[in-house]
Amino acid sequence: MFIPCAIGYGQLLIIVLVVLLLFGSRKIPELMRGMGRGVKEFKDAVNKDYAAENDSSSEKQQAHHKN
Repeated sequence: MFIPCAIGYGQLLIIVLVVLLLFGSRKIPELMRGMGRGVKEFKDAVNKDYAAENDSSSEKQQAHHKN
């Protein structure tokens, strides 16, 4: 099966080299830290929305059973 968006090792190496050339080795840790924070904030927001959705659906079920 062919996956058109799959990235091989060669392409990944080229991407890493281009990033190093563009940003330099000193900026990479700062960029990765920022990306990590962004991913964490995104996951926290998704989990918060998921928890709120589950809470509201359980409240609706409890209200339905009371009637």
